[in-house]
Amino acid sequence: MEAYTALRQFADSWGLLFMAVFFVGTVLFAFRPGSRKSAEEAARIPLKDD
Repeated sequence: MEAYTALRQFADSWGLLFMAVFFVGTVLFAFRPGSRKSAEEAARIPLKDD
């Protein structure tokens, strides 16, 4: 049970920090300048063959 406790403490502290940093990075990546054109092109992919 000692390994479970150690992993649980790691996940509670560093896991939360990692997920928060990942979320902020993802949001910044999505809203970076110049991403609108890429997003609009990706949105049209399903309709290319129509």
